Amino acid sequence: METNKAQKAGIIFILTLGVLSMLPPLGVDMYLPAFLNIAQDLNVSPEQIQHTLTFFTLGMAIGQLFWGPVGDSYGRKPIILLGVIVAAITAFMLTNINSIGSFTTLRFIQGFFGAAPVVLVGALLRDLFCKEELSRAMSMVTLVLMIAPLLAPIVGGYIVSYFHWHAIFYVISLMGFLSVLLVFLIIPETHQKENRIPLRLSTITRNFVILCKKKEVIGYMFMSSFGFGGLFAFITAGSIVYIGIYGVPVQNFGYFFMINIIFLTLGTLLNGRFVSKIGTERMLQIGLTIQFIAGIWLFLTALFNLGFWSMVIGIALFVGQNSIIGSNAMASILEKFPSIAGTANSMVGSVRFGIGAMVGSLVALIEMKTATPMLFTMTACSIISVAFYYFFTYRNLK
Repeated sequence: METNKAQKAGIIFILTLGVLSMLPPLGVDMYLPAFLNIAQDLNVSPEQIQHTLTFFTLGMAIGQLFWGPVGDSYGRKPIILLGVIVAAITAFMLTNINSIGSFTTLRFIQGFFGAAPVVLVGALLRDLFCKEELSRAMSMVTLVLMIAPLLAPIVGGYIVSYFHWHAIFYVISLMGFLSVLLVFLIIPETHQKENRIPLRLSTITRNFVILCKKKEVIGYMFMSSFGFGGLFAFITAGSIVYIGIYGVPVQNFGYFFMINIIFLTLGTLLNGRFVSKIGTERMLQIGLTIQFIAGIWLFLTALFNLGFWSMVIGIALFVGQNSIIGSNAMASILEKFPSIAGTANSMVGSVRFGIGAMVGSLVALIEMKTATPMLFTMTACSIISVAFYYFFTYRNLK
């Protein structure tokens, strides 16, 4: 009965899950344009504000490891509601702080509780759909997840241009409370009591060990994570490269982000159209191949200085495959472990955000005098993704 209810909700159901998934990326990127304003108000250096981003991401990584097993034991819906409510309250509290210590602590808490909906959305979908249908639904949710960090700096830039930086966190808080209402009205509980497992440390540890022993799971996980890392490399350095190096006017910067969003949307639509015909594995391989070609394209663009538009097109091709790769990899993993879908999703999500943050941090440490460091990093991510898939997954598929 619950499954039918969810399936009949259709696009509203999927959009609600998409909104839940986009809340943490908005928390990561929407306040980036306000770094200088926040630093000035708190009387600290911009570098200290950058650390608050690190603590938010750390909270996300730890939170996903925690909330996945909790969701397997106590159900999806109550844990999602708890996480979104606390994260929304925390976002509101960020508008009433006067020290960097309080700001950093609240950002960690926001990330930790904000991880709950992200990690449990995939598990919830696994409760409802079979593999190909799961991939189609996951690709729609992943599209929103990928679009959010691309749109967030643009939206944040406009907000901080016309209002105080507090308005950014008011918006995030408002979206959080709106999500609570949507979840309460639309999202059913999909993990029935008879399927739940006791929350014991020994059980959690055993489940993580089971997942890590499967080489193909390791391959899926790190393959999609390094693709996500390539996206984070672009998010971290893209504005510096486009505006600072190539002289794109600030007001036109958003249009170049839109090119990437268009390619992401096309990838999602194509995945939804063909995944039921050719299967998740084949769609994943196609997406991974295109991303690898885009990575080599970016390498040649940097090496031979092929120009601005060669870079723009290569980045769009690279970014556009993330929804195909991420959704099909996650669908394949969750199909293998339906009873511990929350734990599986938590491990994959934690590694994905961890690698994304690591790659973004490494790029941020490099002085960006040319586009080469960003493009070489994206190329490296595509090569590592292919290597993980081939050696851990492809060679172990039965």
